[in-house]
Amino acid sequence: MKNTVIKYGLYALLSGFILFGLPFLLGMGVDFDYGELIGYTSMILSLLFVYFGIKHYRDKVNDGKISLGKSIAIGILIALFSAVGVAIFDYIYTTQINPDFASEYLEYSIKKMEATLSPAELKVKSAELTQQMKDYGSPWIMALMMFVTVVILGFIISLISGLILQRKN
Repeated sequence: MKNTVIKYGLYALLSGFILFGLPFLLGMGVDFDYGELIGYTSMILSLLFVYFGIKHYRDKVNDGKISLGKSIAIGILIALFSAVGVAIFDYIYTTQINPDFASEYLEYSIKKMEATLSPAELKVKSAELTQQMKDYGSPWIMALMMFVTVVILGFIISLISGLILQRKN
């Protein structure tokens, strides 16, 4: 199990880091809505190694059988690698590439709310969002939130993969 987790985990880590950072590394100007889509897509793509890792373990290591519990364990461990890759890039992005990300995102969000909220509602929502950015807008917290997001998605993919691939022979 260890070799499978390390092999597919490293694939997930590298793909998470590269796919999450590719638009920025290529110098593409990405707006926030499109960036969110790219972010979640890159997370899901890097987590495909969860499925392949579980399948490899079942077929090549464990004589064609695997339980749901073992599938989830292998999947979560692989997902942790992916989460590290995404979190590392997120931290590098928010500290080195675009240290103004939090304030730019706050400004973008407030402008977006202006189109849909009344002035009174906008004032309340803006204050709430500004406070949230103060509380959670540090690079470490944002990287941690990316890490947790990938782990949660990894659990879901591990569960689905385990349900598809389980065989008890």
